Amino acid sequence: MVHVSDFGVPEPANLSELSGSGEAPVAETSVRLALPAEANEIGEIQVAAWRNAYAGLLPADVLADLNPAQFAAQWRAALLAPGEARNRVMVALAERTLVGFAAITPSDDPDADPRRDALIAELAIKPEATRAGHGSRLLNAVVDTARADGFGRVTVWVNSTDDVLRAFYTEAGWAPDGAHRELDLYGDESVRIKQIRLHTDPGAS
Repeated sequence: MVHVSDFGVPEPANLSELSGSGEAPVAETSVRLALPAEANEIGEIQVAAWRNAYAGLLPADVLADLNPAQFAAQWRAALLAPGEARNRVMVALAERTLVGFAAITPSDDPDADPRRDALIAELAIKPEATRAGHGSRLLNAVVDTARADGFGRVTVWVNSTDDVLRAFYTEAGWAPDGAHRELDLYGDESVRIKQIRLHTDPGAS
């Protein structure tokens, strides 16, 4: 499966709709940098999203065994000890509740130029918080950040059978670039998942 890499923390990409009154209004929705203290929530969201995305592709017992604490430990370590400066982790919030996150990094695909090509390594929304615009706000913030970091292209891998996720990206202007791959999840050919790569030009946004 995909493993968490070291990701850096960006300056906030704050997209807010403020409501309420008083001295401390709370943003109804926002996107900002991730904090190490949010690693547990990020791990829980990732596991919930993977259980949805891989239902029917992986055995039920494998999905049930996914451990949010293990994912959280990796995210905490990555946030506390960032790697390459253009590695980024962002979170989406509904008021004060974390409902999604995204991680972006220079691409390590064999045909990519890491100076120019960024990769969305993970973008996940709480299943119960989907279809509320959080994914779109998070994706917009990712593209804006990639553009500010000087990337000329942003890519993402999606499961070839995931029509909903593919539509999410294509409706935002992303398109297939012809690349495809198969993940051998256990290294023994027993479970293989086909993926296609989508891309966008951040300068066109």
